Amino acid sequence: MTVMQTTPAATERATRADICSAPPRRHPRPDGQDHYTISEVVAFTGLTAHTLRWYERIGLMPHVDRSHTGQRRYRNRDLDWLDFVNKLRLTGMPVADMVRYAELVREGDHTFAERRQLLESTRRDVLNRIAELHDTLGVLDKKISFYARER
Repeated sequence: MTVMQTTPAATERATRADICSAPPRRHPRPDGQDHYTISEVVAFTGLTAHTLRWYERIGLMPHVDRSHTGQRRYRNRDLDWLDFVNKLRLTGMPVADMVRYAELVREGDHTFAERRQLLESTRRDVLNRIAELHDTLGVLDKKISFYARER
C-alpha cells in the first residue's frame, strides 16, 4: 500500500469506548493507578508544561483532575487525548478547529456527524498535502538524478 492508497476512515470500525483517540499507546501505569503530575506528562508526551496549561486554558484539555492541593493530576485517558491532539496538530488542523472538536466531544454522542465532518475535512487537507509532497519529491528525485549523472 502506498501513501496515497489509504483506507477511508468511514470503513474503519470504532467502538463506543473510543474517545476519538489514536490506537492506544502503552500507558506507564495501569488504570486505577494512573495519577500523573504535569512533569511526568511532559516527560511522557514531549509537550511542555506551558503547552499543557495552554491546552487547558483554551478548552482543548478541560477535564484535568486536581489534587487536594490544586496540582494537576492527569489520567491515562488524558494521555490518550493528548496523543490524539498531537495527531491533529500534525495534520495541520487549526487550533480553533481542534477546540471545536473538543467541545463537540464534551457535548456528547449527538455530535458524531459534526465531528466526522471536521475529521473528513482535515483528512482531505492531509491528502492534498501528501499529493503536493509527492510532487515535490518527484522534483527532488529528478534533480538528484541529474546531479548523479553529471558526476
